[in-house]
Amino acid sequence: MQSNNMKNRRLFILCLLYSGCWWAACQAPQEPQPFTEKDRAAIVREVQTMFDNYFQAIKKNGLTAEFSYLDASDDFFWVPPAYTSALSYDSVRTILLENAGAFRHIDYHWETVRINPLSPELAAYTGIVSGTLLDTTGTATQLRMTESGVVIRRLDGWKILCGQSAHLPLPK
Repeated sequence: MQSNNMKNRRLFILCLLYSGCWWAACQAPQEPQPFTEKDRAAIVREVQTMFDNYFQAIKKNGLTAEFSYLDASDDFFWVPPAYTSALSYDSVRTILLENAGAFRHIDYHWETVRINPLSPELAAYTGIVSGTLLDTTGTATQLRMTESGVVIRRLDGWKILCGQSAHLPLPK
């Protein structure tokens, strides 16, 4: 009698497992939500606002203000001008901390920027950044860079996930 009871339990469990697998297999895959032009335009505005705030924060508080705009995850990387390989977040952080005291004033702005939403959470960007850096000796340096990268939406806003920059000649 115990053996029949065990067989019935096994059969019942197998039926449950089979019906659960069958039910899961018959479910239609979730369709992604449509990514409309309105959504894309909103992301472009949000990312542009993030960059505007980023440059204003650097202007007001110096290089260390960048930390609020960089994604601190293991996925972060940056290739600075003249570098031949990517740096991790920790390496970029160290460089920014070491150089933060060297400047009295930093003023960056986009000459051009193109933001291309890839999904509700990711956007690619490319453009030309111009700026003036005033060091502690009073020497002003003009710079111009091409920059491209990817930003990611985090709970606390858009962050720079990865990218690269290279120096460009100054206009004559």
